[in-house]
Amino acid sequence: MDNAALRQENVALRTENTALKRGLGTDSTNSSVPPSQDSPAAKGKRRARQSQRLRSKDRKPGGQPGRAGSGLTPAVTPDRAETALSPRECSGCGGDLADGRDAGTTWAQVWDIPPVRLEKVHYVLPKRRCSCCGTTTTAQVPFGQPGAVTYGLTVNAAAILLSSAGNVPVERTAMLMAALLGSPVSSGFVARAHERFAQKLDAAGFDRAMREALAVEEVLHADETPVNVVRKNTDEDGVPVVGSPHVVILRTPQARLSWYRALPARSKKALCDLGLLNTDGLPGGFTGYLVRDDYSAWHQFDSTLAGVQQCVAHLFRHLQGVLDLDPDVQAWAGKTREVLREAHAAVDAAVAAGKDRIDPEVLAGLRDRYDKHVRQGRRTNRLRDWDKGYHPGYNLATRLRDKADQVWLFTTVFSVPWTNNPAEQALKSPKLHQKVSGYWHTLTTLARFCTVRSYLTSAVNHGITAIDAIEHALTGNPWTPPRVTAT
Repeated sequence: MDNAALRQENVALRTENTALKRGLGTDSTNSSVPPSQDSPAAKGKRRARQSQRLRSKDRKPGGQPGRAGSGLTPAVTPDRAETALSPRECSGCGGDLADGRDAGTTWAQVWDIPPVRLEKVHYVLPKRRCSCCGTTTTAQVPFGQPGAVTYGLTVNAAAILLSSAGNVPVERTAMLMAALLGSPVSSGFVARAHERFAQKLDAAGFDRAMREALAVEEVLHADETPVNVVRKNTDEDGVPVVGSPHVVILRTPQARLSWYRALPARSKKALCDLGLLNTDGLPGGFTGYLVRDDYSAWHQFDSTLAGVQQCVAHLFRHLQGVLDLDPDVQAWAGKTREVLREAHAAVDAAVAAGKDRIDPEVLAGLRDRYDKHVRQGRRTNRLRDWDKGYHPGYNLATRLRDKADQVWLFTTVFSVPWTNNPAEQALKSPKLHQKVSGYWHTLTTLARFCTVRSYLTSAVNHGITAIDAIEHALTGNPWTPPRVTAT
């Protein structure tokens, strides 16, 4: 074998070795790999990093000085008052207090839940025959059916609350209701209660109301996550729809509104079919600022939006991944990250000072440093060997250059958050539900889950308890998002 062939083989082996090392070192802390796919070692590393970030070595466990407590405050108007029996024995010497002197009173409040028991009510339903047409009309009671035994409002609400907001599988929900509430329901009842609830929300136009409310917001967060669905939807010919089912979230920054939707696939068409964002600027669609990652299916909406903010937390993970390849050669990645952190600190300082913008000279200096480091990243990696196309450092630096306006939007529009954390936090809910239950049977059941979760999450964030929100919907008066007029 001649020298040229040996050199070529050596380059190939070094490239392969670099790719293998990169794969072994890739996890959720330095790339877009989801935490669920981390190895045990990577999970330990992530916990260590989180611990280092959140706690100092001198920080003691428990509440910190200055933290507002969450203890109970005495009720000014308690539900009822009782007088306890006078003590009979002295707490000091144990003597008899029958002849003891009156020493006044003190008080105590006990907050508790009354014993829960299943109440079985037998209704007599009068019937009246019409003298005009002869039709017999039977009296009605809520949730009752003539000649049948049915569960009432509160039992239905408990089943929905446990199985949805509690992320409890239907079988486990039935068991808990029997153990804690004395309601020996079946798993089939739990599933049907959830289905009926979703149908009531659909009939009330809840999803349409959410879409209309979100369309007039100034800022929204968007993200998506894959989910397990046993049976995929099929097309007109009975062929399973191509693609992996996902749950997508569109949420306001303060989590006032959270809209979960089921997607048959993570595709441009599926996102467009949501009807909230559009590609042609038609009336009724969202046209504000969108905070998201750089998944390409979202790009189709950019021209109709006021602006896009790329999640800087995602960028930090990518920068850390490049930096880990070679801390010395890829030092530009760490410097770029520090500039963005300084920019965020400058925004916080301006907001605290009551200003609506960063000092122009300060902002210009930060952008100059950012541009300098990004140029360095491109120069460093443009000709660097890699197993698949360009080096990831070159690709990332090119993206940071080409999408700089989307990276730096938060520095000029203070109402736009610099990360997509609200959307990522919202997606923990379906991830947890899937972790507990394992899967959804069909895309239809996934869609029901999304509708119910959207309703309960948004209603609770408007000051309504989950159980009250459920009962309002079951009795025909569901909560709906407040109507906001676009400015």
